[in-house]
Amino acid sequence: MTTLAITGATGALGRLVVADLLESGTAPDEVVAVVRNPAKAASLAEQGVTVREADYADPAALRTALEGVERLLLISGDAVGARVEQHTNVIEAARDAGVAHIVYTSILNADASSNPLADEHIATEKVLAASGVAHTVLRNAWYSENYTTQLPQYLATGEILSATDDAPISAAARADFAAAAVGALRSAGAESRTFELGGPAFTLTELAEAITEATGTTVVHRVVSADELVATMTSDGQDATWPNIQARVDRSIAAGEMHTDSKALEELMGHAPTTITEVVRAAV
Repeated sequence: MTTLAITGATGALGRLVVADLLESGTAPDEVVAVVRNPAKAASLAEQGVTVREADYADPAALRTALEGVERLLLISGDAVGARVEQHTNVIEAARDAGVAHIVYTSILNADASSNPLADEHIATEKVLAASGVAHTVLRNAWYSENYTTQLPQYLATGEILSATDDAPISAAARADFAAAAVGALRSAGAESRTFELGGPAFTLTELAEAITEATGTTVVHRVVSADELVATMTSDGQDATWPNIQARVDRSIAAGEMHTDSKALEELMGHAPTTITEVVRAAV
């Protein structure tokens, strides 16, 4: 029996991974859900999944939680600024517990990206490489849901504002990345691998067109400079911290760093990824 563990199993991606595993034939007693709050995993426990409590900041609890696990999916944490230390805790605990293979969710083009989120991911990849544990790095592009969750704002203003120069974005549905993670867990072996994962590319102009078609409300993509983006986002007195980060992200997209021609996502999933038009229609 191969025991598969998923950290952050009650999060948006983690829940999809566990559901995909169970729906595609993995026995519940072969799945370990590592969570911060077991109460939030009650529905998983009811399905027969083993629930173990551990926080990324607690090395001892992580070591106990990963006992007997053969393959681990380390879903990157959300504590920006503390993620390298936290991910290192998980990796070292996995090594000490005898985990044979770690799958990690990184960011697209991490080793060549100016995206402000990339530094912690590439640092984690280096920790993995030095750990001596076989591993798979899934360099995920944006979730399409990063955009569809903003539909109310797009519809209210009639525009998508960005400094991306309308460059292509290889975003994919969160469920597609979950399916790819399942594929990576099941195919993991003694070798270490890195995959650049992205879906069918689209521009924000094409996103606006898809929203217009799906809703009947005209939405356009307005391209501005990075400085204009920050100025617009702070015109109501908002703190400039997040707008400046958003501007850096957009410039990274403009440089082509959120685009890939790789077919690895489809190969790991075993079927074609969801298109942005399909994601928008589902969201609407």
